[in-house]
Amino acid sequence: MDESEIQSKRRENEEQATAQRSQILGLPYLDTREFENEIPLVNGLLDISQMHKDFILPLQKGGGDEHFQFMVTSQTPRSLIEKMRQDYLDQGERADFFLISLSAYKVFMLRYDPPKEIQYDDIKIAGEGDSETIASVSQTLATVSTEKVFDFLIDQADKLGASDIHIENLRGEIRIRMRVDGLLHPVATIDRDRYRVFMGELSSRANVSTASNKPQSGHMQKDITRDGATHLLNIRVETVPTMYGQDAVLRLFNFDESLLNLDLLGLSKEELKEINEVISHPRGLVLMVGPTGSGKSTTLYSMLNALNTSDKKIITLEDPIEYGITGISQIPINTNSGESFADGLRSVLRLDPDVVMVGEIRDADTAKTAIQASITGHLVLSSFHANSTSAAFSRMIDLIGVNPIFSSSIRLVIAQRLVRKLANSKKQRSATEAEARYIREVMNGVSEEILANYDLDNLTLYDPVATEAEPFGYNGRTVIMEQLIVSEDIQAFIRGDVAEINTDVIEKTAKANGMLTLEQKGVLAVLRGETTLEEISRVI
Repeated sequence: MDESEIQSKRRENEEQATAQRSQILGLPYLDTREFENEIPLVNGLLDISQMHKDFILPLQKGGGDEHFQFMVTSQTPRSLIEKMRQDYLDQGERADFFLISLSAYKVFMLRYDPPKEIQYDDIKIAGEGDSETIASVSQTLATVSTEKVFDFLIDQADKLGASDIHIENLRGEIRIRMRVDGLLHPVATIDRDRYRVFMGELSSRANVSTASNKPQSGHMQKDITRDGATHLLNIRVETVPTMYGQDAVLRLFNFDESLLNLDLLGLSKEELKEINEVISHPRGLVLMVGPTGSGKSTTLYSMLNALNTSDKKIITLEDPIEYGITGISQIPINTNSGESFADGLRSVLRLDPDVVMVGEIRDADTAKTAIQASITGHLVLSSFHANSTSAAFSRMIDLIGVNPIFSSSIRLVIAQRLVRKLANSKKQRSATEAEARYIREVMNGVSEEILANYDLDNLTLYDPVATEAEPFGYNGRTVIMEQLIVSEDIQAFIRGDVAEINTDVIEKTAKANGMLTLEQKGVLAVLRGETTLEEISRVI
């Protein structure tokens, strides 16, 4: 029996019970199923508030203007029926009353007085020490209906461009924070009843247990509709038991294949040219390095999208899959359950892929397998944890030892950070003496061709200006990218041909070959008026 048959059976039972009840109450029974979606109610005869309060409906006028008919339910006060009947009689008019089921009453009321869509205030991010905004948002969350609070919070986080929602148990309350443009901001506090509703909804959608005493990972998706357009939001869920309860972090990935494009990352022509030249080769290893949240995945996916043509077989190994891309075979690797990237990589190489992306190189086995794959006719892309491109070589050598095959396989290492961009309200000023001295020191050795557009003797900088629309003076983030093309000089260090192998020497050699460091790229972004020295200092 399907859902409609079940509902029909329930309604039939209710109508039979109402018919029996009508005999006890001495009121004629009316089965409205044939006309409840068609016949209109009489306008203006009863107040809507009374129709809700007394469960009574004005059906229609009878044979003449003085004849009225009403529908009532078993919850309508008998005293009201008698009083109305007498009042109409005193005026020389007639009122008849028919007993209908509660389901029939609800159907009529839904047509006659449909529930109004409640518009809740948008969530605002509080500034430093701004307790009033936090209190206001907390009050808004308290008024959002129980069944909508989960969806409302996710929708608002997406609207704010937040990358994470943090639900945290404190001693006396539950704190909600959101990470916007890389910084965590307090948003609201909620009571424990709301927290239980939120976690209950989270557990059913993301398949995590609210009673677990171990960390858990889950995944869910949600369609977000805004301004007539709909986009898919991928949400990674991480929960962990704490002293006062189970904390949760929701990582939001705004899925839009069209945005996974190297041209949209804000790279210079030279940077784009270097990346495109390397990934156009049929083999080799490309590493993305940087901390969590530095945009490594987005850049890797953008490279995959650039390579995603009908003549290439592309396979990814991911833990977990963050974006689903049409035309690419994506394989989830659950490392928490004992699966490994190395085993997965060995398996997929039998499928003869042209391009393989390994979510992350974490151990020597995965590193050696990826290196082997990259010299046997495969282009391998992966992420790796290191602070800079030069440090990536030192870390890899620590992991696998001096390996001549690694030196011939590695083609490009990219270190990346995301820094907040200044909003249009920014304010221009002259650099202080200390700032100018720092900028000149950092840019020492950079080619005159690059510095030709900047006057290092009269430096102009910009400060953020807070507005109602941009309370911190920033709007979005931009990529700062350090690209190290592996030249013969760098290969000599990796092979062990040169006795001295350390990060500083490798970086010095790369800079002599024209590489700009993360710090130099950051300072150039400051000179272009895109961000601030404080932001570069915080991130880089």
